[in-house]
Amino acid sequence: MDIKKLIIGGITGGILFFLLGWLIYGILAKDFMDSHPGTVPGVDRTEELMIYLALGNLVLGFLVTYIFLKANVRALSDGFVTAGIIGMLMSASYDCILYATTNIASKKLMLADVISFTVMMAIGGAVISQVLRKLNKHP
Repeated sequence: MDIKKLIIGGITGGILFFLLGWLIYGILAKDFMDSHPGTVPGVDRTEELMIYLALGNLVLGFLVTYIFLKANVRALSDGFVTAGIIGMLMSASYDCILYATTNIASKKLMLADVISFTVMMAIGGAVISQVLRKLNKHP
């Protein structure tokens, strides 16, 4: 595995996922998410721990890049579809388990999260695939 591609793709993906998360969860879906909580009030932090938010997005960028390198994903459409499917499966599994074991999320919130994360991953995957494609042309 080419470590340079993993690092560049992972960092690019991490930054992109951070920005997409801010746009999707922090702006576009915020009101909907806030109005459909679970039955446990007050679970949100008053201030996010930005270092962990950044770290989580960076790890996600590396995960997608690693999968793309192993699967040789380079086309824009392949990156979009592959990451979209990964995102849908990851968020659906996590959200179903969270819903089954806690009172943090409602069914509507769970569905909105699956849709939001799937879109975020698909867009991020499309961009990561193009970064890897560019890096393939310029060794």
